[in-house]
Amino acid sequence: MKALLFGSIGTLAETSELQREAFNRAFSEAGLDWNWPREQYQELLKDSGGKQRIDRFAQSQGETVDAEAIHANKSRIFQELLQRKSIQPRLGVAETIQQAKKEGAKVGLVTTTSRENIDNLIQALSPEVSAEDFDAIIDSSQVNAKKPESDAYQLALEKLSIKANDAIAIEDNQDGLTAAQSAGIDSYAFGGDNTQDHDFEGAEDKLSSLDFNQLKQKES
Repeated sequence: MKALLFGSIGTLAETSELQREAFNRAFSEAGLDWNWPREQYQELLKDSGGKQRIDRFAQSQGETVDAEAIHANKSRIFQELLQRKSIQPRLGVAETIQQAKKEGAKVGLVTTTSRENIDNLIQALSPEVSAEDFDAIIDSSQVNAKKPESDAYQLALEKLSIKANDAIAIEDNQDGLTAAQSAGIDSYAFGGDNTQDHDFEGAEDKLSSLDFNQLKQKES
C-alpha cells in the first residue's frame, strides 16, 4: 500500500448530524416548512450531493426552490457549527494517518465537497489532524463531475503519482465507494452514525474503526 485515501470529511470526523442541523436551519431561514428527521436523513444520504439532495426533495414535494442558494446557506451554517462545536477524529483516524506517514505511505483527502468545508473541519480537528498530514487534498472546485463519477479519485492518483492498485480508499457512503471502485481502487466502507447501515455494495470490508496495520494485512 503506497497511499491511503480518505473519501470524505465524514471519514475523518462524525459530521453528519451537524450537516442535518445545518440543512434544517437553512430550510427554516428560506421560509420552508421542511424538516429532515434523522431516519429520513439516513435514507436521503444514500445519494450524495447536498444541492442535488435539496433538488430531489423539492421535486418529491412538488415544490420549486433555489437549491443553490439554500445549499450555500446550509454550508455557511455548517461551517459556523464546526467552529463552535467540539469535534474529534473518528476512532483510529489520527493514529492511522500518523502510522501511514511514518511508514512512507502517502495520504490523500479525496472529496467533492467545498474547500471551505474541508478547511473548517481540519481547523476543528487540529492538532490531531492537520492539513500538513495530507499529500493531496481534492475538493469540488478541482473536478467537473462529483461522485459517484471517478474524477476526484483519478485526479488524486495523478497528483500523488501512484497507480490505482497501490492505493486504498476509505469511504462512508455508497456513491463514494462507487467512485473509488470505478477508478480501480480497493475500497473499504467506514460508515458513520447515519450511514453505517447502508449496503456498501462491493466494499472490500466494512470497518467500525481504522487501524493501519490491519489495513495492510487485508491488502497483503
